[in-house]
Order: sequence, then C-alpha cells, then structure tokens
Amino acid sequence: MREKSLEMYLEHANITVEDIDEAIKFLQIAFPHFKIRGRDQSEVDGVTRKWLHIGTEMTYVALEEVSSETEVIRRPYRDVGINHIGFVVDDVDIIARNLETAGYKKSIDVEPHPYRKRVYYYDGTGIEYEFIQYLSDEPEKRNDYEF
Repeated sequence: MREKSLEMYLEHANITVEDIDEAIKFLQIAFPHFKIRGRDQSEVDGVTRKWLHIGTEMTYVALEEVSSETEVIRRPYRDVGINHIGFVVDDVDIIARNLETAGYKKSIDVEPHPYRKRVYYYDGTGIEYEFIQYLSDEPEKRNDYEF
C-alpha cells in the first residue's frame, strides 16, 4: 500500500479588504496572469458584501469587501490578525518594478540574503504582501535564518 504524500500547498487565503477593486488592481499588477475565478455577493447579518476569488486554477486569494461603518484600527505585528501574505515568485525585481511604476510603496527594506530575495509592498488600502524569490533549490539554504 502506497503512503500518502506529506507535500502540500496553500490553496487560498481569505482576506477582508476595504476596496475590492483596489485589491484586484494590486494583485493583477503583481501577477498579470491572475484571473477572477468567480464573484458574487452574499448577505451577512443583513448587510450585502461583495466577494470574489482571484488567482490561478490551483491557488487563489479570496477577497471579501468590508461593509462595516466602524473604523477598525489594527497595528500590524502588534495586534491579533494576519500581518502579510507571502508569494514565491520567479523574479522579485520584475514585480517590484511593476508595483513601483503603478505607485505602490515598499513597506520595509530587507537585509540581503545569499539564497533568497524578498520585497514587501502595501496595496492601496494598507494590506501588506511579501514576494520571495529563492536563489537555491536546496531546502537548507532556502530556509537559512543565520543571515
């Protein structure tokens, strides 16, 4: 009997955004091949919310537009919640150039590492995304935290 594989991948992340159109714009600049897989609206607690799935056939980001009238002040990396979503990419420099050209801002500068390149950007509503390019196929080098 064959053992099941322990390999996995993240199918999707589901995030609530202030402006669904801004989120679509940001993600399609970073990943021009991302398509809207499906979209609709649903009613939750008497409030209609727009939602959609954007990505590839294998992986996507589920977006739901917030409809709260109450402003939520969350301090990333201090308060409970997701701080950023990380995507492995083939070329960090192309994504950074495309996002910079479109007017998006870097969130932090990252120390150089011999086996990976990373950049962090905010979308137009303050959600942070990380883009990682690995420079080695060797897991021990890719996952090195000594630098």
